[in-house]
Formats: sequence, C-alpha cells, structure tokens
Amino acid sequence: MLLLDAIWWWTLARQTENAFARALLGIFMGAQMLCLIWLVASRLLHWGWDRWLPKFAASALFIWHFLGLGLFSIIGLALIPVLLVTKIARHHRDTVVSSHEQQAWTRREFFGFAAALAPPLFTFSLAGVAMSQLNNFRVRRFVIPTPGLPRALDGTTIAQVSDMHVGRFTSGRVLEKMVSTVNAWQADLVLLTGDLINDALADLDHGLQLARKMQARFGSYIIEGNHDLIEDAAEFERRTRASGIPFLLDQSAIVTVRGAPIQLLGLSWTRHHAKDHDAEISRSVHALLQQRQTDVFPILLAHHPHAFDAAAESGMPLTLSGHTHGGQLMLNEQLGFGPAMFRYWSGLYTRGESKLIVSNGVGNWFPLRIKAPAELNHITLRTA
Repeated sequence: MLLLDAIWWWTLARQTENAFARALLGIFMGAQMLCLIWLVASRLLHWGWDRWLPKFAASALFIWHFLGLGLFSIIGLALIPVLLVTKIARHHRDTVVSSHEQQAWTRREFFGFAAALAPPLFTFSLAGVAMSQLNNFRVRRFVIPTPGLPRALDGTTIAQVSDMHVGRFTSGRVLEKMVSTVNAWQADLVLLTGDLINDALADLDHGLQLARKMQARFGSYIIEGNHDLIEDAAEFERRTRASGIPFLLDQSAIVTVRGAPIQLLGLSWTRHHAKDHDAEISRSVHALLQQRQTDVFPILLAHHPHAFDAAAESGMPLTLSGHTHGGQLMLNEQLGFGPAMFRYWSGLYTRGESKLIVSNGVGNWFPLRIKAPAELNHITLRTA
C-alpha cells in the first residue's frame, strides 16, 4: 500500500503544474502514508496508539487504502493504452498555437489538475458520508414460523446483537443507544453472535461491560468472532469466560424460557487455515451438534453464516450468524461484496425446515456502508 501511495503521488504530481493541486495532493498523500505507518506499527507493537486517531482521519485512511487505492489503480491500468496512444499522436502532430491559446488553460492542464485533486476529493467525500453513518443503526424485525417449536415457546423473543466491533469506529453514544434499544425490547434472550471488539483487547472490558448492561428476561449468551481473536485469542477467551456472561465456545447451554427448555449451541471461530475453509466449518458444526439433545428445541449460534449448510443438513431449525456486515458495499440487494464473498450475507434464508438469520451487524470495522445498514435484529419465534 505504501508503494502504491508513492507511485500515485509521483504520477499525479507530474500531471499538473498547478501549485495548489500539487500542495493539496502532497498533504493528502503524505498524511495517508504517515497514518498508515502509525496504524501498522501500533498494531504490530501493541502500542494502542492507533485507537487515538480521530474518527474522520481513520475513516479517510481506511476508505483510501481499502477502496480508493484499488479503484484508482484499476482505472489507471485501464487508461495506460489510451494515454500511450494520445502521447504518440501528440508527438507526431504539428500544431500551431496562437498567443491567445498559449495563455488559456489547456485541456491537458485541466485534466492534470482534476486528476491531482481526485484522491482527496473522493476520500474526504466518502469519509463525510461514513461519519454520518457511524452513529446510526436500524431495527430489523423477523417473525419466524418454526417447525418443532414447543407451544410454550410460541412468541419467544430474541435480541440478536452481532458485530459490535467496539473500538476504532464504534464508540461513544451509539453504543449506549444500542444498549437502551435492546433493553427497551425486554426480550426473552439476548444473543451476541461474535465480533464483540474490533481488534484491540484494550476495548474488551468496555465491550463486556456493555454486554452485561443488556437485559434479557431469561439470560444473555455470547460467542466469538474472528475480530475478537486478532490480538490474542487465548486472552480474549480467558477474559470473556471470567466476565460472568455465559460464553459458548464449542459448547451448549440449556436455558429455560417461559417454562420450556431451549438448547443454545455456540460455535467457535474456525481457526484452521485449510484450503477448504467451508469444509472445516462443516466439520466443526457436526462435532458441536453431537451435544444436541433431541428432546430440546435448539438454536445454533455461528459467527460465519456458511455454518448453515451443515446445520441444515442436520435438521437444525434456527441458526443465527453475522460476520458479513450485509455485504458492506452493495449496489443493490443482489450485487456487491455480499454475494461475491458469501452464499448468505443478509436477512432470512430457508432450506427445507431450517432457517438462518444473518445480521448486518450493529458496529463497524470499515466506516462506510452502502445499502447494507448497521442493524439490531428483533426475532419472534412462532409455532409453524
């Protein structure tokens, strides 16, 4: 990324002789490179300094390096043949330029000026949009007809809280708003389906404190996600177990709701770096479901939604997942990063009598969302 930053800085600076454009480009690129070095060094050395970057600066850093840099590089590669042809044509063309034309702003100068300003304008515009989104989420309601649901559990309500990502982009009043929204529901269960923190264990105590504040009539339960394990998986698991919140790590728990038992089965994040990650997830699901009690209504909590394949094969009536952020950047409901990366990415999916709900997540690891809003899920179970 630093190399690409340097290449683009040099390339775009050469395209314009305008002092203002060059200065703005230099400030933008220099700041981006310094912030990237700061971020990477802080994470590698566990200094924690990256957590103190202002949200707007961090948003601009992520948007440029994870979105803008790639888009500009693709466009630049596509334009190389056009630029070469143009340069050859200009070299062989005899032109007679009047004194008036010499004083005018030529088309080449205009495009050079615009190209130099494009990276900061692109990045700061989207960072402004991102800042307006970071404190907002929607409430998404599901009423699920559920085969095999005991009559005593008809009307059971679940608050699904996924991908809080407490840390860099999810902090402050949005977290208190999240807790107050969950508590206002007075749900029977609060189920947290992974990525409590963004990456830093320095945010774990705050995340666990927020989880403890969420009120449910019959209890709250939590599983882990991939972001929880970035800094130190063993330490995250140790501290979460000690928090007092039931933590299901390839384990199950029986909770009595409205006088009837529900078995919650919590899947750990599959760490095996095998060639077929989905196969590893499937093996983990089948191993976990050996704990299933056939006379108790079960719910599978699995951060990665591809666990649904094995769950449906095993006849699990309901699986709750997150991880996808609804696709994060979507053109519409069927086009974007969601369907490009996942078989299930947002909302309700059905296979036979098995159902999956994938939450877009209420927090953010990347500041910008397009047609994939942050959300809390309110789920009501009904007898089919």
